[in-house]
Amino acid sequence: MIKNIYCVGRNYLQHAKELNNAVPTSPFLFVKPTHALVEGQGQTIAMPKDQGNVHYEAELVVHVGKNYEPGMKAEAVIDKIAVGIDFTLREVQDELKKKGLPWLLAKGFPNSAVLSRWLPFEGLEGTAGHDFTLEKNGQEVQRGNIKEMIFDIPTIIEFCAQHFGLAEGDIIFTGTPAGVGVAAAGDHFVLKWKEEQVGELFIGE
Repeated sequence: MIKNIYCVGRNYLQHAKELNNAVPTSPFLFVKPTHALVEGQGQTIAMPKDQGNVHYEAELVVHVGKNYEPGMKAEAVIDKIAVGIDFTLREVQDELKKKGLPWLLAKGFPNSAVLSRWLPFEGLEGTAGHDFTLEKNGQEVQRGNIKEMIFDIPTIIEFCAQHFGLAEGDIIFTGTPAGVGVAAAGDHFVLKWKEEQVGELFIGE
């Protein structure tokens, strides 16, 4: 059972730049409720209506397999990975930013945290040997690799554990690369790892 959903914001330099955001000097995190979770198995999912554009943000997701203890290496903490999508109400988020308010209304709606099927974790070096990608209507729109992260996975794990606690069943969306864009009704999204499809979904009317 998944417990906490931690999400790292602005963890790829080019993504921060494309949204005109300052590049963080320490990890920047937000959370999603578990009601946001959905596994992309080819089904159609609903998105919020009349709240502006919904943007897709593809991410590598790590699953915590045991309770963190100080000094534990990532390979001892993570037991599996997935490719995910952090769906975001962009105009809502922009307004919340202006007011200095939390992002929950923009990030926490049902179906906003998509996961592929779970995949074996091959260690940090093995994971860095492959890209994750997102295709929209047959065209690749995002490609990322953990080597491109501003804050690497060990740093994120330690930061989460220190400030919030990190235990078995927690998951972390580790940040999105450049290429985010609008998800519209009828769009077909395919999540890939090692160039193979590991999840898909359609956006409802």
